[in-house]
Amino acid sequence: MDKLRKVLSGNEDADDDSSTGIMADISSATTLSWSSRIQAFIICFVLGILMSLLGSLSMFLHKGLALFAVFYTLGNVISLASTCFLMGPFKQLKKMFAETRLIATVVTIIMMILTLFAGLGLKNPPLALLCMILQFLSMTWYSLSYIPYARDMVKKTLTTCIA
Repeated sequence: MDKLRKVLSGNEDADDDSSTGIMADISSATTLSWSSRIQAFIICFVLGILMSLLGSLSMFLHKGLALFAVFYTLGNVISLASTCFLMGPFKQLKKMFAETRLIATVVTIIMMILTLFAGLGLKNPPLALLCMILQFLSMTWYSLSYIPYARDMVKKTLTTCIA
């Protein structure tokens, strides 16, 4: 953007390009503004929800559990990937595999893989349904890890209801 401003204002220097280097040019070209990040997050998140809903629709139209498993899992992956726009992919991966949510992340990824395997590979509807339920629960638990004290509140609520 600075380069564009320099060109438009007529203050472009030939030596500027050689001093910034190619890495600075790549970094400035791939950096999104905050509003662009929010827009990309919303688009990806809504796309993920639509994919999950499309999977649900395929169940009601009796198109098969395999299609449902694929759309549901892809919807979750896209929704999860949407958060990369908010904080960047490397920071997102660091947060995903932080000590506080490591188990939730690993279980969520495993359940996504098992859901696809049960639906597409084994073509076992009851197993795919069980994997999807566990995927939903693990994704919920993972999502709660980003809300301060949400997990503690859920634990206390469940123990109060059960006890």
